[in-house]
Formats: sequence, structure tokens, C-alpha cells
Amino acid sequence: MPEGHSVHRIARQFARNFVGSRVAVSSPQGRFASGASELDGHTMTDARAVGKQMFLEFDNGLWLRIHLGIYGAWDFAGDITADATVRSANGRMGQTNQAGTVLDSAGEDSLSSMGAPRRTRLRMAEQEKLEEPITEFPPEPIGQVRVRLLTDRAVADLRGPTACEVLRPEQVDAVIAKLGPDPQLDSSEAAEERFVAAVAKKPTAIGLLLMDQSVVSGIGNVYRAELLFRARLNPHTPGKSVPTDVARALWRDWAHLLDVGVRTGQMLTMDDLDDEAYALALANRADRHWVYKREGLPCRVCGTNIVLEEMGSRKLYWCPKDQA
Repeated sequence: MPEGHSVHRIARQFARNFVGSRVAVSSPQGRFASGASELDGHTMTDARAVGKQMFLEFDNGLWLRIHLGIYGAWDFAGDITADATVRSANGRMGQTNQAGTVLDSAGEDSLSSMGAPRRTRLRMAEQEKLEEPITEFPPEPIGQVRVRLLTDRAVADLRGPTACEVLRPEQVDAVIAKLGPDPQLDSSEAAEERFVAAVAKKPTAIGLLLMDQSVVSGIGNVYRAELLFRARLNPHTPGKSVPTDVARALWRDWAHLLDVGVRTGQMLTMDDLDDEAYALALANRADRHWVYKREGLPCRVCGTNIVLEEMGSRKLYWCPKDQA
């Protein structure tokens, strides 16, 4: 499932390539035909991510709410702009060669830079990938497209979301009110206090609380494991038993890692790497994380084998010594 950084990056694509444009909205699959008709022909005025959910506003006052869930993905195509981490990696996010990156006038790496075709397809879900260039615009929908958003230069196709619905402003406010703080949107002391207070009052294991989107927005399985290891915190510790200073450190570390993810397109959770190690980490998940997907391998700090167990119906990776 896409974690918070991915959804923020998708919202940024909409902000760059759709906001301010009149959008033709359709449902090639047919399952969203009624909702599409409410938005069709209106101008997109805002694109906003909150944790794992995204909200697109239109000039008739309605919003499109999307939750990708496990299977959802957006395909962008046309004269679109992507981050340097996409272009210079030939589509594999994070494999960058900054020296060879050509930036456009806005400081972003255009897909039309470096001799690349003007019109290209970009897939964005848990991973980001440049696919084959397109020869006509708009391209035909591929697969079961729930909703298609089309301007005169870009198209976005949504497939397999958990949620796709049209909401009024008060309904959007109600959805967001149920979500925990997102440090990409609010890194204030008040947001930190809200997180610390939510953790302190619950007997639930901290390994479950970090995945509870009403406690904090955007954390998924990868970030959960890595945040807990970086804090040297046992995943089974009840929230109310987590020291206040540790809870504050968790929030600040989440803000840091989320920012790295939004900037690089990767869940890079190892700090203070030299240039060679940083390049390896961006290129290969095996060099990117402390504990995630490393079950049975020695801990990078103490050498104890990393443990894999199930918590909250999700796989949990942790070090039984450093996080004892």
C-alpha cells in the first residue's frame, strides 16, 4: 500500500499538471459514471494529500476523494513533468545521477528534457515507474480505469482504488477531522502535541498505534518498522508506557523521513551515508533500510538476527536485542 510520501508526490503531480486547467472527467470502466458527471468540464483548483488520502478540488465546490488502498494506482500521460529522481533513473525512483540531470526553467526535470519524447506515461502507486512513450494523445485507457481526468495536455487514469467518491466541502472536513496529524501539512508544536497526547492515553501497542491513521497520518508497514528501530523501541510497548520524550522523537523522526521520501521518491531510512552508500541505498531496497524485509539477517547494529512476526495483520520486522 502506498505510504504517505507517495500520496504527497501524486498530489504534487496534480498541482503541477492539472490545477488551473479545465478537466474532462469520465469513467471508462463505468463504475464512477455518476460521480464523473458531477465534475466533468470543471476546473481543478486544488490538490491536497493528507496521509494516505488525496483530495482534488473543482471550481463547482466539489472534491474528488481518493484512497488508493492496496491495489490502487494512477497513470499519468502526456506533456507532464516529473522529478529528477524519475527522469535520470529511467523510471526507477531514486537511482539518480544529479550531475547529468537537466532541469527546466522551474527547476524541475521535464520529461521532454535530454531528448526524451515529449509525451510519456508515468505510473504512480507504491512505486513510481516511467513506461513506454505514447505516440498519440490521449492514449486509450488500459485496463479497468475507474476515473479518467483529461486536459488538453495531460491525462490521469485511476485504477483499483479503495475509495473514489465526490464530496462536498463539509464532508471533506469531516474526513480530514478523523485523521491524525500529517507533518507535511502541519509540523507545528500543536500537531506534535496532538500525536504525543494520542499515544500517551492508549494501552495499545505502539507498533499498532503508528499504523492507526487517526493517531498519525501516512505511516505504513515500512515506515513503522524503521521508525521503531531508529527509536530503539519495542513494538509491543503500550502507548501509555512510551516516555514522552520518545514519543516526541518519533513524531520528529517521522517528519524527517516523510520529507526525505517526498523529495527522493524513496523510503530511505538510513542517515549519514557517504556518497557511495547513498547511491546504493537509493538504487536498492536491500541497502536502504535498517530492518524492513531483513528477517533472518543480522542486525546492522548488533548482529542479532532480525525477527519477523505479524502485528495488526501486517508483517513486522524488528531487532529483539536493540529493541528489547
